[in-house]
Amino acid sequence: MEEKKRKETISRITRGQLQFSLDRIERFFRDGNFSQRLSASAPVFLAGVLEFLTSNILDLAGREAHANGTRLITPEHVTQVVQNNDQLREVFKEHEDPVVSETPEPEKN
Repeated sequence: MEEKKRKETISRITRGQLQFSLDRIERFFRDGNFSQRLSASAPVFLAGVLEFLTSNILDLAGREAHANGTRLITPEHVTQVVQNNDQLREVFKEHEDPVVSETPEPEKN
């Protein structure tokens, strides 16, 4: 009698060809009580988006560092890239309008 070969398990990081840790992202969703509203693939998608943004920013910062005659990327290069790129500036801008316009006063018992 032939034994059935077990299919080798492949991690979600490997399947998604990701470098970022899914454990940290899943922990963020669980701690924030978002896990009830999101699918199981949401952390994989978010890790992919974060990895894509990071890759593009570091690529542009490397080019900026090369243009300035240095081999190392500094925080100033990253800041300069974000400030010079309209789309990145929009992603990382600080909101001027507060989410809550007035702070509610505590109830008195």
